[in-house]
Amino acid sequence: MQLRYNYRAYPDAAQRRALARAFGCARVVWNDCLRDRKEAHAAGLPYVKSADLSRLRITQAKHTEERAWLSDVSAVVLQQSLRDLDTAYKNFFDSVKGKRQGRKVGPPRYKSKKDTRQSIRLNTNAFSLQDDGTVYVAKVGSLKAKWSRRLPAAPTSLTVTKDSCGRYFLSFVVDTEPDILPGLEADAGIDLGLSAFAVLSDGRKIDSPRFLRRAEKKLKRLGRELSRKVKGSKNRAKARIKVARQHAKVADRRRDWHHKVSTQIIRDNQAVFVEDLAVSGLGRTRLAKSVHDAGWSAFVGMLEYKAVKHGRTFAKAGRAFPSSQVCSACGFRDGPKPLHVRQWTCGQCGAAHDRDHNAARNVLFEGRRIVAAGRAETPNASWSAGKTRTKVPAQRVEAGSPRKGQPAQAGIPGPLGQGARQVGSQP
Repeated sequence: MQLRYNYRAYPDAAQRRALARAFGCARVVWNDCLRDRKEAHAAGLPYVKSADLSRLRITQAKHTEERAWLSDVSAVVLQQSLRDLDTAYKNFFDSVKGKRQGRKVGPPRYKSKKDTRQSIRLNTNAFSLQDDGTVYVAKVGSLKAKWSRRLPAAPTSLTVTKDSCGRYFLSFVVDTEPDILPGLEADAGIDLGLSAFAVLSDGRKIDSPRFLRRAEKKLKRLGRELSRKVKGSKNRAKARIKVARQHAKVADRRRDWHHKVSTQIIRDNQAVFVEDLAVSGLGRTRLAKSVHDAGWSAFVGMLEYKAVKHGRTFAKAGRAFPSSQVCSACGFRDGPKPLHVRQWTCGQCGAAHDRDHNAARNVLFEGRRIVAAGRAETPNASWSAGKTRTKVPAQRVEAGSPRKGQPAQAGIPGPLGQGARQVGSQP
């Protein structure tokens, strides 16, 4: 399976300028190739092949006066930008044809130098891990990195990213074997909410930390300061970075908390079942800010890939499943209830229920039924995870915390790195 590991990078001034050139060149190649394909489609011409675009927009463009500066960056960066465009088109075509599951994917769009996130992607021909703990990137130099842990295997690709507040990150994708945990008898159904972030079928409640709500006062103040600055001025740019940094802190805290909670749930249960919530729809209601602050979608995604990684069972109950309407004691459907009703009594058997706990138990029963019917994808992948190299797409965020008792190491990040030093355990 594939895992992604993110590390903070600290380029110097010259390396930041080199990375800015790489970001710009990759963006120009993407836009030029996208423009050619759109113009060909508008003219009724056949789809322009990647080989033709590579020859015209990379190889030949370097010898022109308008695009001579493409030679200042690694050719791998430019080729990978074209491959990413091909992937974006493939995802779009698969989504239109119904071959791709999930939400519909739109066609590729032009990139702007004003985008909050700039990135380049490289394969093993354009980067290497050095003995002194730095990462060499072609035509950029050796980047200093903060190693929070060792990589479990040699990386197959590297993505260098600059976020909206000016931070740089190195994102490695590695192919590794699943880390199967010892089997357990326990399983859990999870009801996600707002007053309590999650209620488990055993009655345990996980309070919502509400990171955005706690930072809202400071964000409002920084927003007022930003609105007073003259557009295009340096002071406005400084104020914008302050706002971006505060939002980044909120997102980092939420992501770290999601990883810790999801890891603990996966370790404590052999099977985990959740509801398939329509988060995008709830994000358009009056509860939008609280829904986005909770981050349900990211949390469920972490549970799903960690279940495959550790050999656990994972399944989702359908969106139409009436978890809050059915009595978990007798199975009688007691009808819909408004949100303010938190306690109710079954009209059939007289059992008193806490709304969230009852929903979690119903999700557990529905998850067991799905697994028994053989319609859960994760158990099949998990059963074969120790025998085959199960293909699981690498997450866009950090791959989770190390297991307890295993210290994180920094220094040489390779799987057989020499001279790595211990820096303490991750939670």
